[in-house]
Amino acid sequence: MKFTHLHVHTQYSLLDGSAKIKELVPRAKELGMDALAITDHGAMYGVIEFYKTCKANGIKPIIGCEVYVAPGSRFDREVVKGENRYYHLVLLAKNNEGYHNLCKIVTRGYTEGYYYKPRVDMEVLEKYHEGIIALSACLAGEVATDLRQEQYEKAKEAALRHLKIFGEGNYYLEMQDHGIPDQRTVNMGVMRLSKETGIPMVVTNDSHYINKEDWEAHDILLCIQTGKTVNDEDRMRYEEGQFYLKSPEEMEALFPYAKEALENTNKIADMCNVEIVFGERKLPKYDVPEGYDSFSYLTMLCEEGAKKRYPEVTDEVKNRLHYELDMIKQMGFVDYFLIVWDFVNYAKSHDIPVGPGRGSAAGSIVSYCLYITDIEPLRYDLLFERFLNPERVSMPDIDIDFCVNRRQEVIDYVVQKYGKEKVVQIVTFGTMAAKMCVRDVGRAMALPYSLCDKVAKAIPNKVPGVKDVTLPVALKVSPDLKEMYENEPDVTKLLDMAMKLEGLQRHTGVHPAGVIIGQKPIEEYVPLARSVDGGIVCQYEKDPVEELGLLKMDFLALRNLTVIKDALDRIEENHGVKLNMSELDMSDPAVYELLSEGKTDGVFQLESAGMKSFMKQLKPKNLDEIIAGISLYRPGPMDFIPKYLANREHPESIVYDTPKLEKILKSTYGCMVYQEQVMQIVMELAGYSMGRSDLVRRAMAKKKEKVMEAERQNFVYGNKAEGVKGCIANGISEEVANKIYNEMIDFAKYAFNKSHAAAYAVVSYQTAYLKCHYPIEFMAALMTSVRDNTSKVIHYTMNCKELGIPMLSPDINEGYSDFSVADGGIRFGMSAIKGIGVNVIERIVAERKSGGAYTSLQNFLERLDSGEVNKHVVENLIKSGAMDSLPGNRHQKVIAYANIMDAVSKDRRNNMAGQVSLFDLGDEGFAKAKQYPLPNVEEFPKEELLTYEKEVMGIYVSGHPLEEYVALMKKNCTCISTDFAAEEEQEDNSVTDGERVVIGGLLVNKIVKTTKNNTMMAIASIEDLYGTVEIIVFPQTYEKKKHLLVEGSKVFVKGRAQTEDNKAGKVICQDIIPFDRIPCELWIRFANKEAYLAVEKKLLQQVVSEDGTDTICIYLEQEHQVKKLPRSYETNARRLVAEGALEEYGKESVAIKEKSIEK
Repeated sequence: MKFTHLHVHTQYSLLDGSAKIKELVPRAKELGMDALAITDHGAMYGVIEFYKTCKANGIKPIIGCEVYVAPGSRFDREVVKGENRYYHLVLLAKNNEGYHNLCKIVTRGYTEGYYYKPRVDMEVLEKYHEGIIALSACLAGEVATDLRQEQYEKAKEAALRHLKIFGEGNYYLEMQDHGIPDQRTVNMGVMRLSKETGIPMVVTNDSHYINKEDWEAHDILLCIQTGKTVNDEDRMRYEEGQFYLKSPEEMEALFPYAKEALENTNKIADMCNVEIVFGERKLPKYDVPEGYDSFSYLTMLCEEGAKKRYPEVTDEVKNRLHYELDMIKQMGFVDYFLIVWDFVNYAKSHDIPVGPGRGSAAGSIVSYCLYITDIEPLRYDLLFERFLNPERVSMPDIDIDFCVNRRQEVIDYVVQKYGKEKVVQIVTFGTMAAKMCVRDVGRAMALPYSLCDKVAKAIPNKVPGVKDVTLPVALKVSPDLKEMYENEPDVTKLLDMAMKLEGLQRHTGVHPAGVIIGQKPIEEYVPLARSVDGGIVCQYEKDPVEELGLLKMDFLALRNLTVIKDALDRIEENHGVKLNMSELDMSDPAVYELLSEGKTDGVFQLESAGMKSFMKQLKPKNLDEIIAGISLYRPGPMDFIPKYLANREHPESIVYDTPKLEKILKSTYGCMVYQEQVMQIVMELAGYSMGRSDLVRRAMAKKKEKVMEAERQNFVYGNKAEGVKGCIANGISEEVANKIYNEMIDFAKYAFNKSHAAAYAVVSYQTAYLKCHYPIEFMAALMTSVRDNTSKVIHYTMNCKELGIPMLSPDINEGYSDFSVADGGIRFGMSAIKGIGVNVIERIVAERKSGGAYTSLQNFLERLDSGEVNKHVVENLIKSGAMDSLPGNRHQKVIAYANIMDAVSKDRRNNMAGQVSLFDLGDEGFAKAKQYPLPNVEEFPKEELLTYEKEVMGIYVSGHPLEEYVALMKKNCTCISTDFAAEEEQEDNSVTDGERVVIGGLLVNKIVKTTKNNTMMAIASIEDLYGTVEIIVFPQTYEKKKHLLVEGSKVFVKGRAQTEDNKAGKVICQDIIPFDRIPCELWIRFANKEAYLAVEKKLLQQVVSEDGTDTICIYLEQEHQVKKLPRSYETNARRLVAEGALEEYGKESVAIKEKSIEK
């Protein structure tokens, strides 16, 4: 018999359904079904993927949702406990009207009824019932709940209410049988209801996973959702393992008494006919001024812009401009360009920094003339067709970078202009990726953390040629993982379960930049949801949204634009110079010298350790070479770097396979670097059209084998029917043509978009220019932009010191909230001080501006209310150095401030009580008597001052306890603390798990612990110039080295790195070496062998040392011989020299030669 599943949960019932759509639909086909429904809990996230997968498999997709229905109004927020908080109801779309109404119902659940779950109510169902079939749902449905609670009449009332809303033939009473006793009770009640009311019945299986054997993986998924383990008794579970996609035969066997209800599944399937239309553009219209249509207005804006952009609008410019305009009109994107122009124009006219361009849109002269981009496409040979061409089926993308701080203003403008119902953001999904999935599943299975950690770490982060490292891929490439899987039963089960759940959607998020703008309210096209932060998002991801023809814009936030704007403001304030970044001289030799020296900390795209090294090799001389550098320094193209550099140095040695390539590859010294070059090669050598050349480029980039092989034929031999001439017809041999095509295929997988690289190279140059000519203003702006990231602040502080820029303490008389330029240096912002909010800082600055500089600690406390500036704030201001401009040292102020505050507060209370203060008597003597003197104490020792700075600011400002050891640390350390950081902007010199490392600095935060075996171990941190890294000292090492684990001591730690995804790394300590015990050699020079032998016995007695580890080398000058004494004579060289024990042999004859720690 035929049967259709109408109650099906997929992976988009987040952490509740484990059925992956790409596996679910083929299984339904395998079971002989020709239709299938999707009814996820409360949402329609998976609808488009489901619809397309069904169509691809020849199955009719039935679009539905199992909604949550509030017992009263959706606006109610009372806490109703138990199973009556909300009911389930299955809704299925009969037709396109029903689909749109379903979108609105689901949307209302989120936008109006969200309270723990997205709830709708009878009012919503009545309003949007047209075109919808309803099923009474599972045991959590209102009818089933009443029947379970033996309230038959109430159940009947609910069923009739549903019937009235949805109408005859559109409401069905649902029966299920998963072996749960309550279902038998409900089914009996349903049959009685059907008989009495005439409401038809339908049979469903509440499918949450695909195959019967998937029950265990699904059970683990529920544990992940609820934070439980499989061993917990009191937890959510789906009993009996029957919630899978059953065959028609299995369903018939369960319901032999309900033939009509079984048949009704097919009847409903036949009624449901939704056709989702893709590619039909729903672009909003831009309102143009009177007298214009959209195209004439766009043309006018472009022509006016061209006059401003070009000193002379040449024929080349005119032709390119009108060619692009005609193409834009032909493809229906006129309003698209006007919309982008409008919000970019708004941003620029409101002084909101906008990037010079991003992506392929930078190749458009229309974009350039509209001031959407700032890259002149003709000068840099950028192709419009890479952005837009007649053969491109997908929507073009104009992504715009805005200043981080003011991006939201632009989005708010768009919302205001088009209406909040027509502008929404886009949902994203976090998925269960391989490593995290293993950890989640292991936790749910109650396996030891150490085992899960070991398994997760055996999964490689990257595999060459593989985009995402999945568990099956990892098992193929990781011998350790494979061995554990084959030999350890716990690991076998762990990975088998994880492989079933890997890739499932775990939670929702918001696309960081994507915004949809619609002709009509967005809910007319797609369902909406509420994001975690309370905003409204579209329930479909960005790709489905674009496929549906909706306009997606990317409003991106680029921190570097904020840095540039901030630096420009400071430059104008300090130097009276108003720079225009779009008019910079792009050929400044000093800027290229800075780049060539690798001094690129803070320079956009060029500040990683690897990129610094590359810039030193590349030594760019113009913007073209920066563009090439950005494009080459990526996996894949990196292989071409040696060839690029060699060809640049010796252009005479470049050999082109055909002279036609020279014009295309000359600017990149015979190397393919850009995607656009692939397009130019197929056009120039084989006569491809612009549009077709882009299709070839895309096929190569996405490794579409069939397309690539078909195009090889066209490229080499031509295709007359399709207007492709081919290489052979152009005089290029078959062998050479195939060779060029092969090179293109190899390269195109990694090729970079030149338009994008050019736009970003401009920002690189702009930041480098500012660092070169206005380093203080630039670094102050840069540090302000990362003020919440202590490790970055430390890193840039060190860079300032290298540049000779003094770093000044915060100051209540000169400083502000942010980093500021002062006295030829950079002053730390007061916001860097812990426990001091922005409001307090603003109050300090406002009082300073209105009443003049603070003259003493007492003056400061008298002028500011203790409610605003409490004792904790004052103490931290003192310890940070922010009060150093006031009389007295920090030690004096720390002792005195509390008493002065109490006295000032008491005086205020007396004044308020009507008592006249001595200050008000006008007698200077009385006033002086009220001055509170500071105690007569010396300043804190230097190290204590620094400790206090670190305590209240997280960073040393006036110095560093390790500054005299910089050379020693550089010589011996293999890494620094930031290499262990888990950050998005991690540089490419980070350590790998298991790597041997040496790190040095101050030993801090020591904690000694007792293990389960009653042995001692320690956890501590090493603090270097850039931050801290945790070290773990296990019992065996602890026993040998515990005497060296002294808080504040300066040591090197040798060990192995331990890294974990998204967490800071650690060092497993194997050895500890104090700074003053670095291995060295003691060299003693003698005139000749005879002189040495005369004192040998005495010398050996002098140097022997019980704690010695240093080698003694005897140099015989006359014989030119070196004698290294045996290990039994190892000494403590530094102590001998410090004590002057060897002075009798002559100061010039004794020297210590430092060695490096053995890595």
